[in-house]
Amino acid sequence: MSLDFYRFSISWSRLLPNGFPNYVSEDGKRYYNKLIDGLLAKGIEPVVTIYHWDLPQRLQDLGGWTNSLITEWFVDYADVVFALFGDRVKTWITINEPLIFCDASYSKSLLMAPGVNDSEVGMYLCGKNVLLAHAKAYRLYQKKYKARFHGLLSFANQASWFEGLTAADEELAELANQYTVGRHSHPVYSKEGGWPPVIEKLISEKSAKEGFFQSRLPPFTNEEKELVRGTFDFYALNHYTSRTVRMKRPGELVAGFPMRGVPELDLILEGRPEWPVATSEWLFVYPQGLRQILRWVKKHYGDIPIFITENGYSSVGGNLEDQDRLQYYKGYLEQVLLAMKEDGVNVIGYTAWSLIDNFEWMDGYRSKFGLCEVDFSDPLRTRKLRRSGHFYAEVIRRRSLDIGPEYRWLRAHMF
Repeated sequence: MSLDFYRFSISWSRLLPNGFPNYVSEDGKRYYNKLIDGLLAKGIEPVVTIYHWDLPQRLQDLGGWTNSLITEWFVDYADVVFALFGDRVKTWITINEPLIFCDASYSKSLLMAPGVNDSEVGMYLCGKNVLLAHAKAYRLYQKKYKARFHGLLSFANQASWFEGLTAADEELAELANQYTVGRHSHPVYSKEGGWPPVIEKLISEKSAKEGFFQSRLPPFTNEEKELVRGTFDFYALNHYTSRTVRMKRPGELVAGFPMRGVPELDLILEGRPEWPVATSEWLFVYPQGLRQILRWVKKHYGDIPIFITENGYSSVGGNLEDQDRLQYYKGYLEQVLLAMKEDGVNVIGYTAWSLIDNFEWMDGYRSKFGLCEVDFSDPLRTRKLRRSGHFYAEVIRRRSLDIGPEYRWLRAHMF
């Protein structure tokens, strides 16, 4: 497929079975060394995510991401990872999508692991600790490894696009963007650091009305603001879908955060009737949303390099003629090109999610995201390249969405 890089995640539990660095698994080291060396032998750059939601159970039993000590536990884990693989890995994602494993995982509307229902306090503690853990790992790399290994680091933010249901709802849409994307971006990428002021003020006032003595959104100290601010070499952006935003109506229940509503803000999130829906019911297809969120990041945080680290489409069952997925990638890649050429957005990379059908959390193996189909009934898990995979391979080979007249069989399915 002529891929330039392959993004994969290291499992904390696989490398440090006890959660702490006093015991490093030789099997884990061997596995990741073989994977990294195998990629490099084929001319493929490894892009490595250090944490993608799989926390060792022992650490979860100690409070997980709501325990402030986890910032040090994560730095110790990252230190082991950098020491073992930093000589060959030059692009790092420290942590993937705090919006999902903090906000969604501590929300009563979507109980992902660890399945703790505490959206009032728990998800905000988790979110702050994630940002501090990322920052400490970034600072560690700069101090201990940068001069030797010259790697680049960031963390991946889940960034859906929110727009007003009507023109009158645009201020609500901006509030939703600040609450979801900005809350996990402003502390790192803004010039002043800390939480987005509009969100910090809103939650502080709401907490006081609810009888809390302190804001449920734990504030950053000045020292913490300086620790977190500027801890990036690029913006890592995961994007799949978009939503319209409106205020809830009297008696209407706000649920399904972060894809159907924002209970904290009394906002309802919906898709427009003309937006197609993938197998995953949350995945509305609106390619222009990717361009809009790229523009939004540039507007708020300046002309920083943006690496699109996830973008993809789900289907059901064995289907090599995946015209819907092909059209998704074509449409979204066109919008990336427009963002670069017309809006001046500094996009430095793009990652399709995913190369092969994968375990999709609570959906199991039902939702298929792969450019390659995996036969899960075959003990060898054999793979076949879907039509979308052939298209993607040609885009990469040619560095162009115009794949040429000699590929008429593919063009006939595209236009």
